Amino acid sequence: MNRYPISVYLAPKDWLQNTGIPPGQQDAMHIDLSGKRVIVTGASRGIGRAIARAFAAEGARVAVCARTAADIDVVGRELEGSAQAVIARAVDVTDTAGVKAFVDEIATAWGGVDALINNAGQGRGGNLETLTPEQILEHANVLQMGHFRFIQAVVPHMRRQRWGRIVEINALAGTQITPDGIPSVANRAACIAMAKSLGMSLPKDNILVNTLNMGWIDTGQWDRHYREMPAGTPRDEFDEMVLKVVPLGRFGKPEDVVGMALFLCSEWASFISAASIDIAGGMGGQIAYYPTLKREFNERMAERLGAGSRGG
Repeated sequence: MNRYPISVYLAPKDWLQNTGIPPGQQDAMHIDLSGKRVIVTGASRGIGRAIARAFAAEGARVAVCARTAADIDVVGRELEGSAQAVIARAVDVTDTAGVKAFVDEIATAWGGVDALINNAGQGRGGNLETLTPEQILEHANVLQMGHFRFIQAVVPHMRRQRWGRIVEINALAGTQITPDGIPSVANRAACIAMAKSLGMSLPKDNILVNTLNMGWIDTGQWDRHYREMPAGTPRDEFDEMVLKVVPLGRFGKPEDVVGMALFLCSEWASFISAASIDIAGGMGGQIAYYPTLKREFNERMAERLGAGSRGG
C-alpha cells in the first residue's frame, strides 16, 4: 500500500497539454516517480530516512548513504520491500573520492542518476566565546562542502541525460539569522546561497536545484536540547517555551518534508529552480528570539528547581 499518496482532483485538462505530464495522468495530480534513480544522503534516520521511504513507496530506485554501515544497512533492508531497487552504502561526505565512487557506482548500476536529496549534516551551536575557527571549518567541511561534493559528482551524469533534480535540505537559520549558533548560521546560509546559484546556472542543462529550509522538525534533537535544561524541568513546559516561536504551535515531523521533496523531483516542478522554501510552520524572523527565550527559561528553571544546567 502506498503510504504517501499524492493525488488531488484537478478540473479542466486543457492547461495541462504543454506541461509534459503524460495524458493518462492529467485527470489528477499524480506524481509518477516509478523507476526514478534517486540518491538520498544522511538517510539513516530522521528527514533523510522519511524521504527515502517515500521515494521507495513511489516505486523509485533508491540509493541511500550515511556514515555508519550498520545504520544504513538497516534502512536498505527496510526499503527493499517497496523500492524498485536499493543500494545502501556507508559514505563519508568529507571524502571527495568516496563520494564520487558512490555516485559512479549508482550511475553504472542504473544507467544514470535522476535526483539527489542532499540531506547529510547536522546543526552546531556556539558563539564567539565558545568556538574555534577550526570547529567552524570542520562543520563547513561536512555541511557545505559535503553538499558540494555530491552535487559535483551527480551533475555530469544528469548533464548527459539532460534531466536532473537536486533538492538541498537546509535550515531556516540560514535565511533568518540568529544571535547564536554561528556554525549553523554561516554554513546553512552558504548552502542556501549555493543552491540558489546552481539553481540559476544548471537549468540550461535541464537540471533544477532548490532548497528546503527546515524549522523545528523533531528528529530527536529536541530530546538533546531538553537534557540541557536543569534536572527536573517539566518537559511540557520546555516544549511550550520552544513552540512559542512557531505560529502553527507544534513540532514538524520528518514526514512533513516528504511531499515537497517528491514534488520538486517530478515533472510538476519543471519550471521551478533556485527556489528557497521554508518548511517551518509559519516561523520566520521569530527564530531570532529563540536563544533569548531558551536562556531565560533555563535561568527560571534553575532558580525554581535550585539546580544548575545538566547539559552545560
